[in-house]
Amino acid sequence: MVRVGLIGFGLAGQAFHAPVIEGVAGMELACILERHGSLAREQYPQVRVARTLEELLSDETIRLVVVATPNDSHFDLAKACLLAGRDVVVDKPFAPTMKESEELARLAAERGRLITVYHDRRYDGDFHTVQKLVASGALGEVVEFESRFDRFRLEAKPGAWRERADQPGAGVLFDLGPHLIDQALVLFGEPQAVTGWAIRQRATSVVDDAFDVFLEYPRTRALLRGRIIAFAPTAHYLLHGTKGTFVKYGMDPQEEPLRLGKFPKGKDWGPDWGVDPEELWGTLSVVGAPSRRVKTERGDYRNFYANVRDAIEKGVPLEVTPQQSLQAMRAVLLAHKSSREKRTVRWDEAVA
Repeated sequence: MVRVGLIGFGLAGQAFHAPVIEGVAGMELACILERHGSLAREQYPQVRVARTLEELLSDETIRLVVVATPNDSHFDLAKACLLAGRDVVVDKPFAPTMKESEELARLAAERGRLITVYHDRRYDGDFHTVQKLVASGALGEVVEFESRFDRFRLEAKPGAWRERADQPGAGVLFDLGPHLIDQALVLFGEPQAVTGWAIRQRATSVVDDAFDVFLEYPRTRALLRGRIIAFAPTAHYLLHGTKGTFVKYGMDPQEEPLRLGKFPKGKDWGPDWGVDPEELWGTLSVVGAPSRRVKTERGDYRNFYANVRDAIEKGVPLEVTPQQSLQAMRAVLLAHKSSREKRTVRWDEAVA
């Protein structure tokens, strides 16, 4: 049994970490660090609640610590946990700067500890579907890949750390960009160059609330887009290849019930979890054949933590490696650099 300590009980902790950890066989949510309030105790009365990091780390049976706090605190908290001999999961992004991210990866390697970043969107069912289609060659050589992550919120949230100009790692490119960027890097590897636009579209925004990121490859271009003002749904995935096209509407069905607290309790989430409704299956159109619907693979965010459990207990390879997490951070920071300097930047350029 891998006993887990969770630092932070805001949206990330409540919706995307605590219930998922609780749903994984062989894992126990042993402690939640919630500095103020009583939400953790109300929602998880069987779990010990700590008010300080020292109190959480005083339980030496806790092997894994999850950092689910604002981005500017990732480095200090993850470093402290590594120095205390714990394995660490950091909510995306790794840290606000490349230097801090690289330091965490280096420290983990030196200490013989595991560190990984919670790129849970690798475990979306529609992304698995896209992976299988690309790997099968059904589209031929993919020349254009587009992925969008859209929401509709006309007003910025007053006081929210993601919306504050004085908060390192704020803005939608830091928030949603890592999801799309990580997926593109898994599919196509490191690009040759990055072009980014991080812009403000809402009158009340003081940080970027929309982005376009182009990842350039020799014969492929990946276009990644995030919007906060996007009311009508557009294609979530669009792939053009030398043999045909794949289009998929609708987001993975896991996020909404997690946000609303409507996830199953305990370890058995049943066969319907992460199943995409048939009306949202994607359409594959290939040369010389009728278009057909493609059943969406089942998604399950618990598979991230199941892999971490097996990496700790059995030494299996991490599916989200520190190196891959550093690549995602490089792409985010290069996209910001490109946006600031209004130019395309090479992949091997220096980042902040």
